[in-house]
Amino acid sequence: MAVLEHLTSQQAIDLENKYGAHNYHPLPVVLSKGEGVYVWDVEGKKYYDFLSAYSAVNQGHCHPKIVGAMMEQAKTLTLTSRAFYNDMLGKYEKYATETFGFDKLLPMNTGAEAVETALKVCRRWAYQKKGIPENQAKVIVCENNFHGRTTTIISFSNDEVARENYGPYTEGFVKIEYDNLTALENALKSNPHVAGFLVEPIQGEAGVYVPSEGYLKEAKSLCEKYDVLFIADEVQTGIARTGKMLAVDHEDVKPDILILGKALSGGVYPVSGVLANDDIMEVITPGSHGSTFGGNPVAAAVSTAALEVIKEENLAQNAQELGELFREELNKFIPTCDLVVKVRGKGLLNAIVINDTEESSTAWDICMALKENGLLAKPTHGNIIRFAPPLVMNHEQLMDCVSIIIKTLDEFKKG
Repeated sequence: MAVLEHLTSQQAIDLENKYGAHNYHPLPVVLSKGEGVYVWDVEGKKYYDFLSAYSAVNQGHCHPKIVGAMMEQAKTLTLTSRAFYNDMLGKYEKYATETFGFDKLLPMNTGAEAVETALKVCRRWAYQKKGIPENQAKVIVCENNFHGRTTTIISFSNDEVARENYGPYTEGFVKIEYDNLTALENALKSNPHVAGFLVEPIQGEAGVYVPSEGYLKEAKSLCEKYDVLFIADEVQTGIARTGKMLAVDHEDVKPDILILGKALSGGVYPVSGVLANDDIMEVITPGSHGSTFGGNPVAAAVSTAALEVIKEENLAQNAQELGELFREELNKFIPTCDLVVKVRGKGLLNAIVINDTEESSTAWDICMALKENGLLAKPTHGNIIRFAPPLVMNHEQLMDCVSIIIKTLDEFKKG
């Protein structure tokens, strides 16, 4: 079969099912084109994208500036490895560190890889700077976290689907309840070998759980009190998604280590990174960590353009305003519908909680109905539907989407 041969949706699905590993359960829609807030399937039907590749496409599909930067750089130099310098990486590192207010950037490719990198930086800092005995460092994490699916990361997950039959698991992690400052202080107080606290400012995969106001600020204060690194995983919440450049900005918190990915490239290329100041990042020395593709010239050009788009188009402010409007409109509807318990979120990272069990298919069935009505979303944890459109969405488009969601929920309720 020729690569460029046109396929029907069913043919494309059959090919994936036959030749691909079954590690995902996609909604049965086969996409072939994207532009801005829209995607089209192979039959030409147009949809609003309300997932944004799990917040990787904050700048909209195929943003011309980002795609242009990728194409121009790809014509001249794509990869050198870090065995040599290239003329793009330093410029990107300067721009990114100035944007987020850190001394150094350690470039990687994927979100999980960036989390692993942050954990390595944290542990090395613990041994070299804090004086924790070798192999004794602990990192505090939160229950219901999602930081990726590498062996180490699933070791401190409580998602049994992600964990089952992948042991033995990596040691060195202490799990506490999310949004519980007492649990955090108890964990810090009881173990002098704690090196870091790894936390999502909003738990996205768990169902868009927004912590209590002041939680992040107080958690950072506790980390300072006990000489522990505050590590913010902003792979999904960062890059303007929640109405600020970073979700921690809502509480004026400066992480010791910042993890970024997804929208760091606008969704056109795998780019991630870990940022920290010199007193932490200097523990990384030649040979102690690396990546063949990390910091490649195409990634540097793409990520610079992606960050410029966020600033030039005021996407954080747009996310803040449209997010407030979205929740306001849904909150008007929810009292009239016993199908939805609540809407929650910040900026344009939101979720509705369906009045059913996690084991039910109700949220999936609603997403199938939304698809038929021209809007793509996906359930998480069985009874929650996450809504995260590209941040380039405008007021008129958002209200159209609200109408689709309300109409679909009404139709679904009536049977």
